[in-house]
Amino acid sequence: MNGRERIEARIHHKPVDHLPFMPITMMFAADFAGVRYRDYASDHRVLAESQLKTAERFGFDYVSVISDPAREASDLGGMVEWYEQQPPAIVESAALLSDKAALARLRLPSMDAPGRMRDRIEGARLLARAVGDTKVVEGWVEGPCALAADLRGVNTLMLDFYDDEAFVVDLFEFVVAMEVAFAAEQVKAGATLIGVGDAAASLVGPKFYTRYVLAFEQRLIAGLHALGVPVRLHICGNTRKILGGMAQAGAEIVDLDFLTPLGDGRAAMGDAQVLLGNIDPVRLLRDGTPESVEAAIAACHAEAGTHYIVGAGCEVARGTPHENVEAMGRYAREHR
Repeated sequence: MNGRERIEARIHHKPVDHLPFMPITMMFAADFAGVRYRDYASDHRVLAESQLKTAERFGFDYVSVISDPAREASDLGGMVEWYEQQPPAIVESAALLSDKAALARLRLPSMDAPGRMRDRIEGARLLARAVGDTKVVEGWVEGPCALAADLRGVNTLMLDFYDDEAFVVDLFEFVVAMEVAFAAEQVKAGATLIGVGDAAASLVGPKFYTRYVLAFEQRLIAGLHALGVPVRLHICGNTRKILGGMAQAGAEIVDLDFLTPLGDGRAAMGDAQVLLGNIDPVRLLRDGTPESVEAAIAACHAEAGTHYIVGAGCEVARGTPHENVEAMGRYAREHR
């Protein structure tokens, strides 16, 4: 089996020759390729070359266009601060929607115009040409809570849940429409799976997650499925209290951060959900040994059971020894 066949078989609960291997790499990939992270995040050619080199060297079953959460907000007019060797970041003190009335004037950006969203689309195109049918090409969009927080400011959005339900709903409606359109262009370019990052959703708690966020994650994922691609849902942080809701979102793959044990995910989501992860990317993966990494992945596998994909709990950290990443891959290749 090649990487794409392996991941697709796992998603459809068919036999695989060994466990799929899908760790998130961004700064690690840039460092491995010897490029500045500013260039990785701003030039799709640099990103694609870095992803291809990293996937080939470590035996990943996929490549991805993920780089940072600021692409959509940037093209909408949000202020973004750039760094030489770190991901670009939203300037929350100058949030685009600091005035709620600005939402009524906001329009979907053109996917054809030069910009950071177009750059990601072209990255998917380059990766698809390079890997053909041998690996999954993962596109990426922000989830409703994450992009809303980028546009409004995360602290202000948390207050909006209490103070202005109608505004939150309108904002989430805008986000879902834009992200489905963005994903559609990535799929046209060759993406065969879409990742959804909804980091801020781990901050709202089960009450507001169920009341607001879940319904829009479901709508977003349904829209992605209508494009003909499976979905990987990743919510950074401790998601133990919202696992039951995440199980209802509809994603084929739920990628859990290391703060949430895979055993908890399995108990909340049932035997059929494909789980990915999730060793601590710093204390265990970066600072461990190949032997301790393999032991940690084995523990994750035991907790997750059959429908499991090997990966770290969030991004593989910069400075992770190559032999530790190799240890994850070796475990994947040696286990069904």
